Amino acid sequence: MDHIVTLDSRQEAALKAIADKFIAQHKSDPVKALKEMIVLNGHLQDRLDALTAPRRATR
Repeated sequence: MDHIVTLDSRQEAALKAIADKFIAQHKSDPVKALKEMIVLNGHLQDRLDALTAPRRATR
């Protein structure tokens, strides 16, 4: 883990509402929702890594 994020109570409530909705979309199965989130984060990280990778000259 790179760093720990600290949330205030308003941010925490908003995050909980989003998490509850995400879990509900996965038939109220938190493990299934967590697996989906891990996969989604992996895809996003791959895209970020590709954007920040050094570019080679193509001449």
